[in-house]
This record gives sequence, C-alpha cells and structure tokens, in this order.
Amino acid sequence: MSNIKISCVIVDDEPMALNLVESYVEKTPFLDLKQKCSSAIEAMEFIKNNPIDLLFLDIQMPDLSGIEFSKMLPKDTRVIFTTAFDHYALEGFKVEALDYLLKPFDYAEFLAAANKAATWFELVKGKNQPVVFEAKEFLFVKSEYKQLRIKLADVLYFEGLKDYIKIWLKDNPKAILTLMSLKSLEQELPETQFMRVHRSFIVSLKNIDVIERSQIIINGQRITVSEQYKPKFLEYINNNSLH
Repeated sequence: MSNIKISCVIVDDEPMALNLVESYVEKTPFLDLKQKCSSAIEAMEFIKNNPIDLLFLDIQMPDLSGIEFSKMLPKDTRVIFTTAFDHYALEGFKVEALDYLLKPFDYAEFLAAANKAATWFELVKGKNQPVVFEAKEFLFVKSEYKQLRIKLADVLYFEGLKDYIKIWLKDNPKAILTLMSLKSLEQELPETQFMRVHRSFIVSLKNIDVIERSQIIINGQRITVSEQYKPKFLEYINNNSLH
C-alpha cells in the first residue's frame, strides 16, 4: 500500500457500533478519521464544509437512511455500508458502495473492506498513470508431495472440506486434493472469474451452465447459493443479464 491518506467519517446511530468502528479506523494507518456522527443529518452538515473521501455508513437510521443519504453524496465521496441486516446488500451494490460489512464484523473483515477502498482511491488519486493488471492464469498447489500447476480456465469449482480443498477440473473426473482453507484460496483468485457462493464452494463464473432458483449447475453438479452469498451473486447475474 502507498502513502495515500483517506479522509473518512463514521455514521451510526448506535454508540457502541460508532466506537467500535472508530477503534478500527484508528489502528488502520491509511485512514484519517475526520468526524463521527450519530445520524445522516449530522454527517450531511459536516460534509457540506468538509470534503470527505469515504463514509463508513450504517443503513437503518431514523429520519434518513444510509441508502437515501448515499444518493445525496458528492460523486467523489465513496461509501462502505455497515449494517446488521443482510437484506440491504443488493441495494448497497446498486448505489455503487465500495463494500458492505455485515454486523457484527471483526477487524480482519473491516481491514479487507478498507484495503478495497484504498485500492480504489489509489487508482483515482494516484499518479494518474494507466494501471495494467496482469491476469492471473495459473495457480500452484501442493498435492501428493508435488507442486501442480493448475490452469484457472480449466477449473469448474473448488470444494472445501475442513482443512482441505477439492479442485474439480474440466475433462477430469477425479478431483485434485490439496491442504488449504477456502478462505485463503479465495484471496488468491481473480474476483472477475471466481465467486464464493457457499461456505464450502467457490465457483468458476464462466463455467456455470444453469442457474435454477438458488442452485447453480456446473458440469452436472448442483451447488446451492447460500443466503450469505446470495446478494453478491444476484448482483453479478443482474449485471450480466439481457434486459
């Protein structure tokens, strides 16, 4: 991470939640806390005279909700929603929030969202030079005392089994077994190609054959999209559907 500083405001009508997020912000070096507010109205007044990069914004608040408030913000002010209600996730994506933190969240989850914001601001505020991302095409995994080179384009889905992962590939009836957690694997995979849809499954988006209610079918295998991951998956489907 560069030396970029992100000015931020926390907005939450619950004092404990406000203080928790404040403690997280204070131990994150690239975040610069300018104000904490107990309502969207209070935050609106502050932002009028103080340009802000980022809001950590609760959704369900009296008088003016976080969703409504987010639609009034200057275009350069971005939002990370914090809420106890997962049914707001899709609305959060529709207003182009950088991320969506479901309460109760820990510092690791907060930091992941903050890092996502830092990446966005670095592209916008940085050197104004074109940024070229190299597409990740391969993954090396250890299996049966060997390092195997897995071509990501050949992966159908990953299946988590406690401390192990099964890697299911095209034209290969037998899965590759490797010692790794699904959470650590998820961080290595390109988000444009793979998505976690269940506690035990990460799927290759381009290899989905059928979507049937809350199930995905890949190469004949049915995989359920769990409630936790459904909002993000529905957003992906919505963005890639013909209307």
